[in-house]
Amino acid sequence: MLDRFAQDDTMGNTSEAARFRLQKLEAMPERTELARIMGLDGDIRIDFLHSDALANNPLGDPATRPVVVYLPKGYDPEGSRRYPALYVLHGYTGDVAALISSRPWETNVLQWADRLIRERKMPEALVVLVDGFTRLGGSQYVDSIHNGDYATYTVRDVVGHVDAQYRTIAAEGGRAVLGKSSGGFGAMHLVLERPGIFAAFASHSGDSYFRYAHFPAFATVHRMLEAHDFDAKGFVESFERKHKRSAAEYTTMEMLAYTAAYSPRSATAFDLDLPFDRATGELRDDVFARWLALDPAERIASHRDELARLRLRYVDCGRRDEYNLDVGARVVAARIRQLGLPVRHEEFDDDHRNVGYRYAVSMPALAEVLDKE
Repeated sequence: MLDRFAQDDTMGNTSEAARFRLQKLEAMPERTELARIMGLDGDIRIDFLHSDALANNPLGDPATRPVVVYLPKGYDPEGSRRYPALYVLHGYTGDVAALISSRPWETNVLQWADRLIRERKMPEALVVLVDGFTRLGGSQYVDSIHNGDYATYTVRDVVGHVDAQYRTIAAEGGRAVLGKSSGGFGAMHLVLERPGIFAAFASHSGDSYFRYAHFPAFATVHRMLEAHDFDAKGFVESFERKHKRSAAEYTTMEMLAYTAAYSPRSATAFDLDLPFDRATGELRDDVFARWLALDPAERIASHRDELARLRLRYVDCGRRDEYNLDVGARVVAARIRQLGLPVRHEEFDDDHRNVGYRYAVSMPALAEVLDKE
């Protein structure tokens, strides 16, 4: 377009309207290559944010993290319009790069948002991708002496950065949080733990009702760590060296990540209180109680005020979820209703994996209840 206008101008045929349009195009930054590759009408910005909340963490994870911001078509950084923002939390083993990965026959969360906005099925909104990855595979978005303070990082640093740098509606009514699996847990955790930041949440197959979700894996993890003399550091270093890992090894790493979030013993790397006895494998009720204290299903009864201020409470899960999280979603929904509060609860015929298409349901619902200019 720019080349054609320049040629017309040389020939003396450019109208005033064309000259004006040329000036506007030259003044506005072109869309990023990533947005073009993904086929977006809107655009993407990738910022790098340093956070004191993550600095000097025991695992040595970086304190500078990427923050990806999707901007709908027509977003003008110099304009007067402000937009609501949806904050997306990835699941275990995920990161920002995974959320923006583009594969044939699949649609990532930013492509869903762009399509829904283009088809007028969703109000225009910014979509923010938050990085919560750790050396153990994930942070659960909780503040932990072992991992770093990922809840603080998300609600203070990421939200603060986005509100300062982009044209957001910088208030509780202008924000919602959502995620899948561990990201769904994170969304529920943040609205319970840090009320006043988000006006709505959506949890897709979110970790909840830990008695069913996590307990079945403990025997597998006990056997694996026993083979490594319960040397968590040694197991992790062995895991990292391998080019291919077994299902049991992945399960063990996952449970170590949860332990680092829910029951760290100290701020020393790999100093963790495991939820089972090392000698026998017997469940340690005192440690598992620390896990349950963060279980959304267990917390709901004592957090009515935090839930009541939300404009939308959304949970869903596939009926064939491998981690029994469909039961967790049912329990969460039932206990919210027991508080006299409405909740949108949906089940669908699928398992735990590749259910990103559910964003097409939750994002319009979240954007619809947020403030708009």
